[in-house]
Amino acid sequence: MRTVKIVYWHESDGFWLGYLQNHPDYFTQGETLDELKENLKDIFK
Repeated sequence: MRTVKIVYWHESDGFWLGYLQNHPDYFTQGETLDELKENLKDIFK
């Protein structure tokens, strides 16, 4: 199993933003933290 670190934060407009630490050029967002994590999984694949 490979460990992937993510960087994320909650914006004042209610969205969660984040990226994979090894790929900081690929940002994504989600309305919830779980949605953000799913979007990040898609980027990783």
